[in-house]
Amino acid sequence: MRYLWIAAGAVLGAITRYLIGGWFGARWPGLFPWGTWVINATGAFALGLLNGLAASRGGLSANLQLAIGVGFLGSYTTFSTWAYETVQLMERGAPGLAGLYVISSVAAGLLGAWLGLRVTT
Repeated sequence: MRYLWIAAGAVLGAITRYLIGGWFGARWPGLFPWGTWVINATGAFALGLLNGLAASRGGLSANLQLAIGVGFLGSYTTFSTWAYETVQLMERGAPGLAGLYVISSVAAGLLGAWLGLRVTT
């Protein structure tokens, strides 16, 4: 039964990722991959929030935690895409932008996770 909860969350996370990535890509089509950046930052925040709620207030049911944390957020966040886009930026002759993308993505992810935890404690 746990796998069904994870699968349901994963379907919704993948669709959400696709929609958000497309939305940002259509509005800011430049070289910097804003969609992936926003997805990773908000995903880190959401996972911090989920885990903070679980630790401080008893959280959600185990099945709902699996659906959201493993399923939804696991398919929503995009580390593999982030790595590929970083390599693409370097190959396109934009190593400075690639470095900015790496550093700002890591910083935004850490900040998002920390804020998610702080909001709940």
